[in-house]
Amino acid sequence: MPREKGRKVVASNRKARHDYTILDTYEAGMQLTGTEVKSLRAGRASLVDAFAQVSNGEVFLHAMHIPEYTQGTWTNHEPRRIRKLLLNRTEIMKLAGKVREDGLTMVPLQVYFADGWAKVEIGLARGKRDYDKRQDLAKKDAQKEISRAIGRRGKGMD
Repeated sequence: MPREKGRKVVASNRKARHDYTILDTYEAGMQLTGTEVKSLRAGRASLVDAFAQVSNGEVFLHAMHIPEYTQGTWTNHEPRRIRKLLLNRTEIMKLAGKVREDGLTMVPLQVYFADGWAKVEIGLARGKRDYDKRQDLAKKDAQKEISRAIGRRGKGMD
């Protein structure tokens, strides 16, 4: 069987981009069991309320939900277990320093398969205030209205 090519997104955390300002992103591998990989390949995962944390020089992903594999037996995995993320030592030290000193958070943005390997995109994020969220929504609405007006004008409706 030929190896998969490209990027297949399994789950994305759209709420994270609304609640946080993403300052930097990192790609990390995940240490998974066989039934977790099979469940991910079926397109089943949820990143709601998930976060990453550095402890003992390693990065762990907490509260990510991968449902049990339906054809699994007694060897099935626990859906919300803590999963180890695979990053370079220098990346881990950089992340740990920024989280500790700047008060930032590590939030998973996407889970996907890149060339057959399960990956997670981690965002280094700062929480938004309510007025920041309102400002972003107003900007988005204004941009949408501009593109509509341009579209109408191009069609000769204006």
